[in-house]
Amino acid sequence: MTGLCTGRVAVVTGAGRGLGRAHALALAAEGARVVVNDLGVGLDGTGGAAGPAQQVVDEIRALGGEAVAHGGDIATSDGAASLVATALETFGRLDTLVNNAGFLRDRMLVNLDEDDWDAVMRVHLKGHFLPLKHACAHWRAEAKAGHMPQARVINTSSGAGLLGSVGQGNYAAAKAGIVGLTLVAAAETIRYGVQVNAIAPAARTRMTEQTFADTMAAPEHGGFDAMAPENVSPLVVWLGSAASAGVTGRVFEAEGGRITVMEGWRPGPTADKGARWTPAEAGEAALKLLAEAERPQPVYGARHGAR
Repeated sequence: MTGLCTGRVAVVTGAGRGLGRAHALALAAEGARVVVNDLGVGLDGTGGAAGPAQQVVDEIRALGGEAVAHGGDIATSDGAASLVATALETFGRLDTLVNNAGFLRDRMLVNLDEDDWDAVMRVHLKGHFLPLKHACAHWRAEAKAGHMPQARVINTSSGAGLLGSVGQGNYAAAKAGIVGLTLVAAAETIRYGVQVNAIAPAARTRMTEQTFADTMAAPEHGGFDAMAPENVSPLVVWLGSAASAGVTGRVFEAEGGRITVMEGWRPGPTADKGARWTPAEAGEAALKLLAEAERPQPVYGARHGAR
């Protein structure tokens, strides 16, 4: 390893398993001291246990790294505040925040209960907002005190948030919201030395290995395991390091050995009458513009599994 994150302190939410665990281990391997946050809940967000977070801490320590477990609920203001406080009290600083916590409650829209909508929005969207808010408040105070940070935030969106995913209306909406939050946060916090980016990973986790079993399976006879979560972590480590200076407000897809910069919404064909359209005229213009426009990509889950 190159020690890319030597001297830095990183917080990773949802780090007890899957992608979060891989990120925490990769950051530690590059020299970061890591706060490992996880509630230890089930795939649907129920239950809870301290074990997964502590196991990752033990792994990092066994490899010679430094880490501490945090079991607070980061979708509450107190939990998010204590997450930042844990980094500051244990290691004396905070440099990198990786927002990764989440779970699924998949249903077709007509079968999706309000509670399942609220729970998924809470963990993904609110669970990004609150750690981001508290971390950036700390970094703003540092900047105002004359100590300009080289702070980094990596948010976790999904192909479902970028393209939609059948049966995941709540999850897709939350992940799309994370992209919007990333863009706003990047613009608001750059003056405080904070860079905010997002990834849309595809990897084998508890959230994908059954739903997308065929595409998520490890190769039977060895070779490159394209769906291993560890494939995503190198990009996260780089984005979380000082080496990524100048990169902010970006969204990356990461899968296997592939990294893609997502270009988002851009103006396509346009028509301007210079006056108010009638409904019929608006419809005729819209059809002409659609004929000139690029066709949208297929809804995500049809290609492969999201995180």
